[in-house]
Amino acid sequence: MTSTVPRASRAPGTGPSARSRWLALGLLASAQLMLVLDVTVVNVALPDIGTALHLGRGEVPWVMTAYTLVFGGLMLLGGRIADLFGARRLTLIGLALFTASSLLCALSHDAAMLLAGRSLQGLGAALMSPAALALVMTLFTGPGRSKALGVWSGLAGAGSALGVILGGVLTSEAGWRWVFAINVPIGVALLVAIPLAAPVRRQAGAVERGLDVPGAVLVIAGTAAAIYGLINAGSHGWAAASTVLPLVLTVAVWAVFAVIERRVRHPLLTVGLLGQRAVLAGSFLMLAATGLMVGGFFLGSFALHRAHHYSALHVGLAFLPVAVATVAGAQGGSQLLTRVSARIIAVTGLALAAAGYAIAARWPQPAAMVTGLSIATLGIGASFVTAFTASLTDAAPAEGGLRSALVNTFHELGGAAGVAVLSSAAGAGLVMAQLASRDFTRAFTVGAVIAAVAVAIAAVLVPAVRRKPPAAGPPADRDTPITAASPG
Repeated sequence: MTSTVPRASRAPGTGPSARSRWLALGLLASAQLMLVLDVTVVNVALPDIGTALHLGRGEVPWVMTAYTLVFGGLMLLGGRIADLFGARRLTLIGLALFTASSLLCALSHDAAMLLAGRSLQGLGAALMSPAALALVMTLFTGPGRSKALGVWSGLAGAGSALGVILGGVLTSEAGWRWVFAINVPIGVALLVAIPLAAPVRRQAGAVERGLDVPGAVLVIAGTAAAIYGLINAGSHGWAAASTVLPLVLTVAVWAVFAVIERRVRHPLLTVGLLGQRAVLAGSFLMLAATGLMVGGFFLGSFALHRAHHYSALHVGLAFLPVAVATVAGAQGGSQLLTRVSARIIAVTGLALAAAGYAIAARWPQPAAMVTGLSIATLGIGASFVTAFTASLTDAAPAEGGLRSALVNTFHELGGAAGVAVLSSAAGAGLVMAQLASRDFTRAFTVGAVIAAVAVAIAAVLVPAVRRKPPAAGPPADRDTPITAASPG
């Protein structure tokens, strides 16, 4: 089994200076931040988008999920393409596609045009994200790589939270189209700067790698069918044929995917990898944590806008404590992992998520709802960190890249699934002109139940591992290892 990160070699003494490497990291991280922001930046603008483009209840969630579905579904394939054609080249191609499709979204005049643009944004993100990370891996080694990857991993929680605030400011001050249009000048600037800061790397040798396009298509088809069924349940009920048939199709497509992956020469995903406890635990944590976080932003934005008549700017500002809690949870979880096992942090974090959702369900007024979501994201932020720790605990060097890419895939698919499930629970509240706080109670209750179930699963599934503290003395030229936690 091999990594999705391309290999590159550099002769001793010929690499870029430390200043150049950190400049390149800053540019690549800025590009990655755009991708992360676009998962949640649309949340606050979505009510305005729905009104302007006359979106129905079944179309509103797809503005969110079309992006995360394609992004997550094609990320592993994007990593394989980067292996074949070069990480730097694919970073620029993906960034160019993301920038152009952002313009398409900004110019949209109907649902079809907007959803096409969001899907193309997802394709650009799936090509760029793993390739950009591959560039970071070639630029840094040893302790520097640990610091660089720390910056990279911190983008997930911070960017998702920042997206809600930025979406509110842009929608209120410039209009919803600028939620997408702002990517265009930033993307163009990065397209000029990245080639200057990140020089071409020569491949260490020919990479024997094929592309499993059928596997990637099946991942998207199976997940899209599941999301369609979940969203449709909110409009037509769980017993409707339009709900049941897509869910049955989901099972069939994923079964076919499992068969194909066992037979193709270069599988997109080694199916047995998900059978390993550590990988399954990390993937589950990322799926649950991202679904609860993005779903909470989605519900909270609609509740504040539709039930309490907040402007887009006020919605964004109201989410400021939620954003701070997300970052604090991620930072606190990262620090605690050297002393407390990932299992304890995951269980505690998901329990906080359940409690926070329960508060929002029980007291749906703005102050209590924001307080509940802040408590929830404090725990979710900590759970993000444990997802990678759990999945990489026993990874061989050749497996680390693929395991990380798999967990990142579940990050995007989790956002799509969370919006689908919670929008289905919210039902007609997404498009009603007049509604009250209690109309979102069921959706927040469903979130609390999901988080409580996740607590029970995490208590059994997540291994009791923790990060080994850095040894005293000069740092070794390797990343900080992860070891099994001591008993007790």
